[in-house]
Amino acid sequence: MSWGTELWDQFDNLEKHTQWGIDILEKYIKFVKERTEIELSYAKQLRNLSKKYQPKKNSREEEEYRYTACKAFLSTLNETNDYAGQHEVVSENMTSQITMGLARYVQELKQERKSHFHDGRKAQQHIETCWKQLESSKRRFERDCKEADRAQQYFEKMDADINVTKADVEKARQQAQLRHQMAEESKADYSSILQKFNHEQREYYYTHIPTIFQKIQEMEERRIVRLGESMKTYAEVDRQVIPIIGKCLDGIVKAAESIDQKNDSQLVIEAYKSGFEPPGDIEFEDYTQPMKRTVSENSLSNSRGEGKAEPKFGGKSKGKLWPFIKKNKLMSLLTSPHQPPPPPPASASPSAVPNGPQSPKQQKEPLSHRFNEFMTSKPKIHCFRSLKRGGATPEDFSNLPPEQRRKKLQQKVDELNKDIQKEVDQRDAITKMKDVYLKNPQMGDPASLDHKLTEVSQNIEKLRLEAQKFEAWLAEVEGRLPARGEQARRQSGLYDVQTTPTVNNCAQARESPDGSYTEEQSQESEVKVLAVDFDDEFDDEEPLPAIGTCKALYTFDGQNEGTISVVEGETLYVIEEDKGDGWTRIRRNEDEEGYVPTSYVEVYLDKNAKGAKTYI
Repeated sequence: MSWGTELWDQFDNLEKHTQWGIDILEKYIKFVKERTEIELSYAKQLRNLSKKYQPKKNSREEEEYRYTACKAFLSTLNETNDYAGQHEVVSENMTSQITMGLARYVQELKQERKSHFHDGRKAQQHIETCWKQLESSKRRFERDCKEADRAQQYFEKMDADINVTKADVEKARQQAQLRHQMAEESKADYSSILQKFNHEQREYYYTHIPTIFQKIQEMEERRIVRLGESMKTYAEVDRQVIPIIGKCLDGIVKAAESIDQKNDSQLVIEAYKSGFEPPGDIEFEDYTQPMKRTVSENSLSNSRGEGKAEPKFGGKSKGKLWPFIKKNKLMSLLTSPHQPPPPPPASASPSAVPNGPQSPKQQKEPLSHRFNEFMTSKPKIHCFRSLKRGGATPEDFSNLPPEQRRKKLQQKVDELNKDIQKEVDQRDAITKMKDVYLKNPQMGDPASLDHKLTEVSQNIEKLRLEAQKFEAWLAEVEGRLPARGEQARRQSGLYDVQTTPTVNNCAQARESPDGSYTEEQSQESEVKVLAVDFDDEFDDEEPLPAIGTCKALYTFDGQNEGTISVVEGETLYVIEEDKGDGWTRIRRNEDEEGYVPTSYVEVYLDKNAKGAKTYI
């Protein structure tokens, strides 16, 4: 089976077919190039995806990755990144092993094809030239034969005519002989050219063309083999990365199997355990008899007023809820009037109410109920010191619950010990170097290291003092040392109820015969003490923002704790609306604020609050 013998007359078709073969090869190269681009793009997208979900350094996300589920997710991200790397390997190998090699081969193939078809056209042109020569010789021989025949006929005619002279006859005879001679020469030339053409034609169809077509056939078969090898390489490149991709997938499965839900649950306990104990039951308070209310040892009021309670975590009360309440919220709970406000005067004149309205009394709810109210209130901050302005964390982490504070202090102590060890190692190294200088003065001056040695020693001393300070706080939290004094507790940013046992008296009002409650003088003083203590804790507290303005319709003499005096026609700022108890909280300036009866003022709220309302 040879193209030279089977397709000897299909030169043009073979030319078209071989060009189509090169087009197929170029199409395959383009396909592989696009595949490599897809692999690179896919790898880039996978890497970006993995990077997008990586935890940010020094952020809360980084702390979350101590859970086993998050660690498994991090492993999945890393394995995905490695998986992307294998797709990059696929792209690189396809480019180097297929695309580049095939591109060079196509250029060589085009040159070889061009050479073979050039030889074919050259042979074809040669045989066509021989054919033209043969045709020309044939036509000349034919022409000479016809002219010789006409000359012979003319001679015979002249010879038969008696009227023609002998000279004319001789001339005709010579012309006929000349024509016969030319015909014989043309015949010999034609015969010679015919033999030559037949030889060239046999060479063309049985030697030149088969040879050229055989080379073209071999070229085409090499192209087909090369294309098949490229396809095999295409598959092998993918197969080479399958084991590594399998390892990546096995890593993801292994990470998923390492998830420990019990361990994660324990980590949640360690992360959020406060160390506080839940409050005890609240005993029933009997209002049917005018007797002093009795509060159980485990009630919230008693837990704050009982100074003999066993201290835990450095003297903090076990029922303490202060860290979860804002100052403004707490003070408003402690000082807000709860008696229904007095009705407005019958006349707008101040003389219509000679003594002014009575100061509001705490009628319906004792102080312990107010504590219950802020127990159920939503905590917006975790401690008094965690305010927007400033926002600095105390050095001793006293803004945290006991258990979290212990963990932070322990972490700080460990860090300081590591720093101390580094400085000690550096000091030892400098000391050894100094000894070497002393033994070999040519290596350096020992005195040049004294300054550095002194500096390192000072750093070690500072770090040790710092470590002792944090160890003392840690020991206090763990109960190994006695609790700090009142000054230290105030610096901690938490309100220690042990220092104010008499606050419990605020919840022990006496019931009057008419069913209302009267406050003893000590109650008012103790509430003031409590307010003073909390004022000390909130020196940096920002005042509540004004939500509107109000105009006093009548004069009100605020004589009790939590109220403020106003004069008819005075304009003040509203900082808290009427909550349904008939009282509105207002402010005159930064230092004067309190409650007035809502019916005594005309309130204008800001438009962005709830719209203007008027209480008349």
